[in-house]
Amino acid sequence: MERRTFFQALTASALSLPKILRGGKVRDYSSGEPIAGPLPRRPLGRTGESLSIIGLGGLVLADETPETAGTLVAEAVDSGINYFDVAPSYGNAQDRMGPALRPYRKGVFLACKTLKRDRAGASGELHESLKKLETDHLDLYQLHALSRKEEVEQALGPDGALETFIKAKKEGKVRFLGFSAHSAEAALLAINQFNFDTVLCPVNFVCFLRGEFGPQIISAAKNKKMGILALKALARQPWPEGAARNEWPKCWYQPILDPVEAELSLRFTLSQPVTAAVPPGDKRLFRKALEFARRFEPLRADDEAKIRGIAAGLKPLFSAELAKE
Repeated sequence: MERRTFFQALTASALSLPKILRGGKVRDYSSGEPIAGPLPRRPLGRTGESLSIIGLGGLVLADETPETAGTLVAEAVDSGINYFDVAPSYGNAQDRMGPALRPYRKGVFLACKTLKRDRAGASGELHESLKKLETDHLDLYQLHALSRKEEVEQALGPDGALETFIKAKKEGKVRFLGFSAHSAEAALLAINQFNFDTVLCPVNFVCFLRGEFGPQIISAAKNKKMGILALKALARQPWPEGAARNEWPKCWYQPILDPVEAELSLRFTLSQPVTAAVPPGDKRLFRKALEFARRFEPLRADDEAKIRGIAAGLKPLFSAELAKE
């Protein structure tokens, strides 16, 4: 399929409102036909929870109307998604997710994050998130986007954000503690310094194969029986110089538009020892990831050869030497 045709199909899918089916039947929103059943679920480390292999990232809901946000959340739940992730830094995503998720809150796993590294700042942001998300607790609360050693030391040190996390867990306001990171150095330090339940990080074929970024985080997390959640499964590379980005305002990187490459990329991510992948924050790409996840199967030897060939011509978003916020 030509990229132009694929993009047109994505646009049409995004503009059409899906018909939600109740009573246990799940509809394939890309074709309008029922599918066999819900998405597969995997254990989340040592937490005792199991999550759908695809999650809904809150950025998908940002700047959408309340009606569209409600449709997207209902679509996700009816498709078998039980993992929802959001953050205050995603614009008005929390304002959209709270009301949309209200009818389903008891049956889903809700994760949120904070960029605050100090105790007081994290406490204020936590309570604001609880209010906007219309819930009395979060299933997972995460230090968001750890990028430097100094950030980890501040957050985990005296009067740091971790003090708020621990207190909130004792009070029942959060159930599990985790962090997200785009830096291998920061991620490894956080894993070694505290017994976090989860890590959310890029697990991307170009970063793995060209940047040597990802395997070291996964290995360290597995050793501590942490849940591993994946970002950037449909990322191709940094935007080329002069590239037209207007059609993808929520993607700071170049997304994969070729459907064959996109499905291979997601299969690569889900073939690693991860629990779930969070697709890019664009509703068109979210729906394509959902479509791919329904028919997921691990990579075969010939698939691995193909994806190595694709990676050879691309630049990694992250590498062992490079950290990016």
